[in-house]
Amino acid sequence: MRDNYWIFGLVVALIMAAVISLYASPDPDGLERVAEDKGFLEHGEGHEVMESPMPDYIIPGIENEVLSASLAGVTGTLMLFGAGILLGKAFRGGTNNAT
Repeated sequence: MRDNYWIFGLVVALIMAAVISLYASPDPDGLERVAEDKGFLEHGEGHEVMESPMPDYIIPGIENEVLSASLAGVTGTLMLFGAGILLGKAFRGGTNNAT
């Protein structure tokens, strides 16, 4: 059980992501707000460098906004957790080989 402490952390993070994501502010973030205030927001519209898989923190194609936002939070948490595991294994593997 000692080695599985990460499971508890992941479950807590997923619950928090599913619930807290529902309280995300609909107001623009800081950069978007400044662009609105200074009048150049429209210059950045329609010139995407890459397409986001979850634009505006929702999953496209899901009609229910609450479910979509909650799933986007869970998906983002799983993606970040996976990246952390991969980085941890990469660094731990490199450290074990050096000793």
